[in-house]
Order: sequence, then structure tokens, then C-alpha cells
Amino acid sequence: MNNKTWKFTELKFPKPDLRVYEDLNEDAINRIREATNGDDVLEVIFEHSELSRKSSDLLEMTFIRQSMDTTNEKYEEERRWAYENLPFFEKTRVAFNEAIYSSPYKEYIEDRLGPMYFKKMDINKKTFCEENIPLAQRESELADEYQKLLATCQVEIDGETRSFLGLQRLFAHEDRDVRKQSFKAFSDFLCENQDRMEEIWDQLIKTRNEIGRNLGYDNYLPVAYLKRGRVDYGPEDVASFRKQVVEEIVPLCNKLYEAQTKRLGLKEIMAYDELIAFPDGNAKPVGDSEYLLNQIYEMLREMSPETEEFIEFMLDHELMDFEIRPGKAAREYSTIITSRKAPFLFAHFGGTAKDIKTVTGEMGHAFATYRSSRKQPLDNYYTSSADIMEIHVMSMTQFSNKYADRFFGEDARKYEFYNLQDLMTFIPFGTAVDEFQHICYENPELTPKERNLEWKKLEEKYMPWRRYDDNDEFMLNGGYWYHKHHIFQYPLYYIEYCLATVNAMEMYQKYVERPGTAWKEYLEFADIGGSRGYIDILRAAKLTPAYEDGAVRNSISYVKEVLENYIR
Repeated sequence: MNNKTWKFTELKFPKPDLRVYEDLNEDAINRIREATNGDDVLEVIFEHSELSRKSSDLLEMTFIRQSMDTTNEKYEEERRWAYENLPFFEKTRVAFNEAIYSSPYKEYIEDRLGPMYFKKMDINKKTFCEENIPLAQRESELADEYQKLLATCQVEIDGETRSFLGLQRLFAHEDRDVRKQSFKAFSDFLCENQDRMEEIWDQLIKTRNEIGRNLGYDNYLPVAYLKRGRVDYGPEDVASFRKQVVEEIVPLCNKLYEAQTKRLGLKEIMAYDELIAFPDGNAKPVGDSEYLLNQIYEMLREMSPETEEFIEFMLDHELMDFEIRPGKAAREYSTIITSRKAPFLFAHFGGTAKDIKTVTGEMGHAFATYRSSRKQPLDNYYTSSADIMEIHVMSMTQFSNKYADRFFGEDARKYEFYNLQDLMTFIPFGTAVDEFQHICYENPELTPKERNLEWKKLEEKYMPWRRYDDNDEFMLNGGYWYHKHHIFQYPLYYIEYCLATVNAMEMYQKYVERPGTAWKEYLEFADIGGSRGYIDILRAAKLTPAYEDGAVRNSISYVKEVLENYIR
């Protein structure tokens, strides 16, 4: 296939013969053991990287295709095969890594590839044991069942059939009756599936905690921290960040919602009113979905030569799926097809302000991966941990404020305010999600009712403005968390959005005050990829770890001032 003309839909990654794969892996291990110098070991490492790309690309393609159409039996069978055999690939990788770790040329390798090479290897060693293979398979099955449950949502609202994400988009509708109706349908759908979701969550907690115990821990939490790549900070640091959120961000969000209540002419703001910032509706995009997507592409072409090169690559190879259709997974993401150094974007684009923000953010993630995959020597350096990658997401959404007029015309300033308020008010919710997961894994004996009570307490702590209708017993009893697929599918991921949002606000201030310098620093930040640890990357980008004392107050100061000036 011509490297210049290939399209995503033409890509094929056949299933490897597992016996041959294992033999090739064993051969690489033997060559490392027999190596007489460090360069020979490096040669094997780079050759083995090519072998591992084939398996990682196969796994990634099955994930993408199955999320494109969760009802397609062929895609489901591909996904099932991939995830049933994922532990096999993990096992061979651990064996290969162990050979390198034991090599007498370890120092030479570290000098050439950097300390993160062995730090990532340590994580793999600490999070894998053969006893956990069937448990990992069970975990995947449960998480996939939850995703399929969400994808079954088809509700008639406002003259259209709405998916689960489609319902949530209506929470920003200017007609309060539509918002209320869609939120009720959202709540009813979760309530109807509550029993099975509770069973899935209970089984996931038990399965994951058993994985943790098999690795020598009391529960799954230490494993989750390792799998998230957190080698620089731990639960105490995250708890410090959560405390700062309560002290610095929750009071500001209360002020923002008080001002919003007055703007909307309401006695009190309800859960289905939180996303509507103005009485005549949020900033309204000018043009249909096709026009707005083209404007995002034009924005990237104009932003810099680097982003222009990136978007042309994405368009040439058809690496984006933004269509809304039945059976498509209710999520948005950016991933990478490693062998092609090709990011892939997945989202639902209906032309709303929220859609523009989401797709712009995912462009930031993909752009950073595009850059680092061309700068870093190894594919495991192409991406960093999510607490870094999400800074790219959040930063790009704020960089787009400069171009708001092309999307919103006279509503551009409304969008800038909405964009910044949405970022700020998200943090308390995301922080609550993190603390909720800690509670669940630390207290697996809790009943579903007791878990929901814990969520209700967290809403009162982090979202004291949150109100539900008196007749919505499901939400009043603490059911809101059931909709957040990260809880089920990506343990402890959510706090990384919050940490990254704080750093992105710090980045945005630099971009406003010193755009040329800030963009240069941003490119250098993206080029690092995952070749350094969390703190080293932040320091290189001149950003502050958000859990440090006073970091939240300092990092949000500029955006806080912009928001407070707007509501005065």
C-alpha cells in the first residue's frame, strides 16, 4: 500500500500466528542474553518494537471498529479475540522486558533511551502476573457489556431519536422544557438499567480488587495508579489536589452558578440547567455540521505550519469519524495506529457548541501524538500518561477561543465565557468521580444503596449547587454517577482531566500574554511525548504540578479573573 495514498478503511492487520509470535519473542530474548555489547541489545530492542507494533495495531483497530458499530457481530468477534489474547501479548512483553532488565548492558541502554524506558518496564513488571489473565479477560467483558448497555439507548425527544450522548447534548437546549424532558429520559434510561449496572460495577470492583491482591496489594488502587503511569505522585498528592479544589474552585463555581441563576431568571438552578449559560441559549454556531467541521480544519491550517501539516495528514488518510449514527459507542477519544504514526479521532459531531469544544480538544490530543511519534525513537514514547495528554486536549480548546468568531459570529464572546466556565465547573465533578472510585475500591463490602449514598455526599461536598426535581428519585438517591463510563472502563482516569485542566489554564494565560513564546514552548512540550516522567515534562513546559500547595490558586488565577469580570 502506497504510504502517501493509504486510507484508514484500507488498513488490514491480520491476526498473528501466536506460536510464531511467541517463537520470535523467544528468539529476541535469546539474542539479548547472548549479546556482547550494548549496541547489539539496542538493535534487538528496535527490531522487537516492530514486532510489538503489529499486535498493538491489531488491538487498536479492533477497538476502533467495534466502537464504530457496537452491533456489528464481525467487529465484536474481532474484539473478543483481541481481548481474550491481550494477556498473551502482555506475558510475552513482560518476558522480553525481563531479559533487557537483566542485561549487563542495562546502564548503556538507559543512557541511550532515557530513564523512562526502565520506569515503564517496572510498571509492566509490577502490574502483571499469570494468575490475573482470566481476571483481566473478565474485567474486559464486564466493561464492554456496560458500553453496550449505553449504546442501546434510543429515545424520542424533540422530534428526533436520541442516543445516550444525544440526550446529554439537549441539556444545553434553550427551551427549559426540552432540557427537563431530556434529563428525565436520561435518568429513566439509567434507572431502567440500574440493576444490571449495579451488578457490573460490583463484579468489576471484586474482580479488580482480586487482581490487586494477586499482585500483593490490599486492593486495586495501587495497581490503578501504576497502570495510569503515576510514578511521580500518589494518593496523598491526589488528596491534596482534591482539598484545593474544595477550597479554591468550589466557591468560585458557586458564584458562577448564582450569577447564571440570575441571568436565566430562575429561582434555583436545576441539574438540567447547569449547561445553559444564557436565557436566549448558549453561543449558537453559524452553519451546519459540515461547515463547522471545515472551519475547525481551517483554524488548524491558520494556527501554525505545524498544525496545518497535521490536519492535512488526517484528512488525506481519513483518520476521523465524527458521524452520528445508531450503534456507535457513546464516547469520544483519540488514539494512534502506531506503525503508521497515525492518530485516529472518534467523536459525535452534531454541530453544537459542545461538539466544537470536544472535537477541538481531541485535535489537541491527536496533534501532540502526531508530533511526538515523529520525534521519539520508540513507540512507547509516542504518548505520555493521560495527565499530560489531557493538557494538550484542554489547551487546544482554549487556544481555539482566538478563532471563536468563525464558529459563532456575534456570539463569539459568549462562547469564550461558556468555554472557560465549562472547564472550571467540570473540575469539581471530575474530582468527585475520583474520590468515589477510591471509596468503592477501599470499601468493596458497600451495598449498591450505600455506594449511591456515598455519591450523594460527594455531590454535597463538591457540587453544593446541584438540584434534582422532587420526583426524580433515581437522581435524588445518588444515581448520577452511573452514566460516567470512565468509572466502569478506565479506573482512576478521571482525576487526570482535572489536573490537566488546571495546567491548561496556566498554559492559556501564557498563550494570551506571550503567544509566540507560548506556542514554541507548547511544541517542545508536545515533542517530549512519553520520554520523561510527569514532573519532568511539566517542568520542561514551565508548568506546576497541580497538587503542590497553592498550585490550584495560582494556576487558575487568570481564568478566574476573566470569569469574575464577566459576571460582575
